[in-house]
Amino acid sequence: MGIGFLLIAIVLSVFAARLVQLQGVDPRSYAQMAAAEGSRIVALPATRGEILDRNGELLAETVDGRMIIANPVVTAPVAAELATYLARRLGVDYIETLERLRAEGSQFEYIARRVPASKAEKVVADIAERFKDDKDRPFTGLSTERDPLRIYPNDDVAANVLGFLGENGKEGDEAAVVGLAGLEDSFDAWLSGRDGEARYEVGAGNQIPLGDNTVTPAVDGKNLTLTLDRDLQFYAQRVLQQTVVNAAGESGIAIIMDSRTGDLLALADYPSYDASNPRDYPEELYKSSALSDVYEPGSVEKVLTISSLVDAGLGAKEQHFRVPGQLNRQDRPIGDYWEHGTLRLTLAGILAKSSNVGTVLAADQFDRGQLRSYLTDFGLGSRTGLGLGGESKGILPDGPDWTSQVGDRIAFGQSLSVNAVQMVTAINTVANGGVRVDPSIIQGSASTDEGATVGSGSATTRRVISEEAAQETMLMMERVVDPEAGVAGRAQVPGYRVAGKTGTAQRVVDGVYDGSTSVSFAGFAPADDPRFTIYVVVHRPRAGSGGGSTAGPAFAKLMSYTLRRYGVPPTGTRPNQTPVEW
Repeated sequence: MGIGFLLIAIVLSVFAARLVQLQGVDPRSYAQMAAAEGSRIVALPATRGEILDRNGELLAETVDGRMIIANPVVTAPVAAELATYLARRLGVDYIETLERLRAEGSQFEYIARRVPASKAEKVVADIAERFKDDKDRPFTGLSTERDPLRIYPNDDVAANVLGFLGENGKEGDEAAVVGLAGLEDSFDAWLSGRDGEARYEVGAGNQIPLGDNTVTPAVDGKNLTLTLDRDLQFYAQRVLQQTVVNAAGESGIAIIMDSRTGDLLALADYPSYDASNPRDYPEELYKSSALSDVYEPGSVEKVLTISSLVDAGLGAKEQHFRVPGQLNRQDRPIGDYWEHGTLRLTLAGILAKSSNVGTVLAADQFDRGQLRSYLTDFGLGSRTGLGLGGESKGILPDGPDWTSQVGDRIAFGQSLSVNAVQMVTAINTVANGGVRVDPSIIQGSASTDEGATVGSGSATTRRVISEEAAQETMLMMERVVDPEAGVAGRAQVPGYRVAGKTGTAQRVVDGVYDGSTSVSFAGFAPADDPRFTIYVVVHRPRAGSGGGSTAGPAFAKLMSYTLRRYGVPPTGTRPNQTPVEW
């Protein structure tokens, strides 16, 4: 009996020690294991915020969608036939679907995500009827849960700005849907919100009614309201497309800006893509080339050179210059796009006729580093901080890279690089009375995923040139569109005063000019009370195309439409007649 009691005591001691371990040492881990064994977790997707235009029109929205879920305990016996049916109806991969339908030890497998609600319910209902059991009971192996679906109702309108969603590349069911381009990417955290989850106890594959059920609610994403005008964006894209195609060009950009606020009303790229079906298009289109691509601006930059001269007290619109047909400088001669002898041009005439030689002679009056300082203040060489990813800051030479030869070429728009938003913002500084205002594509303020706060609510301003210098520059720019005095008569808008400047720049590939050009036109109207600034660029048009003949007419169409759309009346004043010759 003593030996028996001893053995019983030893056994009880082992049980007691195990009990202490279970309840006193590791209670939480074992409770979690038990809970996991008898619980199911279902994701509660957050509703992604909408992207709206300035008038509240939808550019990107989330609609009712469903995820289709399988219970392999039920689906395994008919997996092959069911996988064939699902692949045909939903376009899912047959092999992957078959594996999920047969997954051992699982009662919950995702089959399809973000399926339109009506389609998902129809598929599940048809399968329930098609795969009835021997007792004519509906098939219960598939079910649906809420899974919001992202759509872009305007096809390609603003696609280069909006971007699109896609899987983040992780393996398995936990792969998240994230923004992969454009605003959807840059403001992913702002738009996406935070998913929730429902956890409930199950027994024999079914929810236990009185079991431990917990729900963590989803936090929906916030809306993003843009400064873009949907209808104006649509029109700008169509005019740009027509312009590039007619010029046999490679690509193009058109930007419409509110001169007073810096709001971008249209930011058009061509070619573009349909954000609803991005996989049908090349990946290089998944960006806004107005921000990511840099190029030499050509003669549009002369506006910045000449306005800086006026502000520095080194130039005036009627200042006299003798302009030879060619200027021999350092490494190479500088000429104009047309052959001529010595001309007697005013500073206004140099701008109106777009003389490279005259611009270099006028820029000789700058002190060393003075022009670069002005260009920096205009915003060249720095990112605009618009909020879209992939923006290039361009190239503005500095220090030893700014040689006298480089300085000469920069004065008329070569040997430096800009992006299109930088350039339209710089020209808009003249339209805005000499005050540069940050460009905005977000109305109000919003936070990017990098933590920057951007938008019209946080835009800053700075004075670059005096109001008097801006006014005098405007008067010179107005002569550019005079058919008798300037080179861009086709950029006129009937009934309105227009100030503008053409640009034709040689393109550089791998450090060498390849013979192609970028042609452009930038301007604002009404010239004497500016409301809108517009910039049009066409890359690699057919030989012989120029800023006045190619981009100028597109500018006129866009400006005319914008002025009418916003009800801006003509000022009723006559264009100035500043002399271009002396």
